[in-house]
Amino acid sequence: MSATLYYLSGSPYAWRAWLALEHKGVPFELRTISYDAGDFKKPEFAALNPRRRVPVLVDDGFALYESAAIVEYIEDKWPGPCLFATDPRRRAVQRRMIREADQYFAEGLEHLVDAVLFTPKEKRSRARIESAAQAIATELGMWENLIEGDYLAGELSAVDFTLYPELALARRIAIRNPDMELGGWPGAKLTAWAARMEVLPIVRKTWPPHWKS
Repeated sequence: MSATLYYLSGSPYAWRAWLALEHKGVPFELRTISYDAGDFKKPEFAALNPRRRVPVLVDDGFALYESAAIVEYIEDKWPGPCLFATDPRRRAVQRRMIREADQYFAEGLEHLVDAVLFTPKEKRSRARIESAAQAIATELGMWENLIEGDYLAGELSAVDFTLYPELALARRIAIRNPDMELGGWPGAKLTAWAARMEVLPIVRKTWPPHWKS
């Protein structure tokens, strides 16, 4: 039985899990769910994730939610290109960087999403938007110094699949709201890294469908 990934187009957390599956070459079914269709309110989805969020991975009857845990499970369950280094210290650094992305970068991103995407245009607060954008700029300044090579932790890894979808969403919001004060983010190193990520076949394959229109 193949695995099933429950996914919402544009969710950086669901995108991360999709990238991990594609990186490993895992056969799976992608099941896109929708807020507008009421999918998150359905009891069958709540049975998979009582928090009613994506992603959810179902593998032979085993349901797992929380994207970082899903990526770790994919690494442990399926062979193929590694998502983490085999050296325990390198692996520990990668796990630390993933937690930094989820703890610090994602916090600013969530504030930006709430201030722009989840707030009607006529009710948006410029101060809230600028505060979120500044928090992202500050965090990206930290990542500009963390990057260790062509990819964030040297070789392509789960770290890249964590931060890139989050940054891509932030950049999309900024592009669609040209009056935002970006403060020059991201810097030169991260800009070059993002360009390398964007041309990867698995990134092009998994690009959020509704972003293509």
